[in-house]
Amino acid sequence: MAGHGEQGHPHGADRLCEAGDRVYSRAVRRGRVSRQDAGPVPCLLELALLHPDPDDMDWLVPTSPQEVMTRLLRGMYEEASASQLRMGSAVAAFERYAGLAPLPSQASGVEGTALRILDGDARIQAALDEATQACTREVLTVQPGGIRPEHELTEGLHRAMALRGRGVRMRDLYTHVARHGQGLLNYLELMGDAVEARTLDEVIDRLILFDRTVAFIPANTDRTMALELRHPALINYLVTAFDRLWRLAIPLTAAIPDTGFEGISHREQSIAALLAEGHQDAVIAERLGISVRTCRAHIARLSETLGAASRTQLGVRIAQVGLDRAARAAQIPAQQPFGVAVGRDAAQLPPGAR
Repeated sequence: MAGHGEQGHPHGADRLCEAGDRVYSRAVRRGRVSRQDAGPVPCLLELALLHPDPDDMDWLVPTSPQEVMTRLLRGMYEEASASQLRMGSAVAAFERYAGLAPLPSQASGVEGTALRILDGDARIQAALDEATQACTREVLTVQPGGIRPEHELTEGLHRAMALRGRGVRMRDLYTHVARHGQGLLNYLELMGDAVEARTLDEVIDRLILFDRTVAFIPANTDRTMALELRHPALINYLVTAFDRLWRLAIPLTAAIPDTGFEGISHREQSIAALLAEGHQDAVIAERLGISVRTCRAHIARLSETLGAASRTQLGVRIAQVGLDRAARAAQIPAQQPFGVAVGRDAAQLPPGAR
């Protein structure tokens, strides 16, 4: 609320400023309002009275007055007796808004129990805290990228400790690169057997799933917006995707298997497979959670090991020795045993790579 005070909006949802009252009333009557019109009243977004229209991000649609009223009442009943005066004014205010016009979004279900767009860190964190408090059994997470920064681990520690205290089991998926972060190792030691972690060469984008009931995924590239999903079909799909990745992943307590190619590391094998698919250095680096500079250093070492003098020749050598096939086989246990493939292709490696 400090930011609101600086901009002349020091209030709660129960007593909107004059400008906020006008914009919200207009949104209720018309079903939506443009971002430009809502610009002078940021309080409406922060208080979740307006939220982005999934069909057109340049417009904002109002949260139904009945839903807002329900949220307020739930919080107010938990407050001390001093908050009871605010309760009456909130009910009166939103009953007046509810009488203005029916909301089109109510019929279409743009924002309801199945899907909500969370705009801004404050609203995302509030939704995660609410889901954490309601969780009683299991949390599944996918954490892409490389080594987890200390501040990211610290931000979510209070939620993880609260879950651990209630006996909730947690399963986390990371990239192999995350194994080298001391912060993650410290976090897992602190959590004990409440958390089981596994790693893969690459994972899907960030996912947090509580009790197989509600999931959170990014809604834009810079992660300033998120989707809260509760539709059973979407949840089942995400759980299935997670479980399949989990079966392929390697427990953090276990070592990453050797590639079977002398002089070629597991990471270089993964890079070789992505090079064979035609990906550029920046894409490979992002998918494996490493920097572009580190990626290019591995490519240079791979070229030297395979005796390739150019990028084109490197692609040919990768295919000749079967590095691309070996990487895929290592991720799919049902295929031909990895040792058989190595026995067939190892003879094609240059002397320095045997």
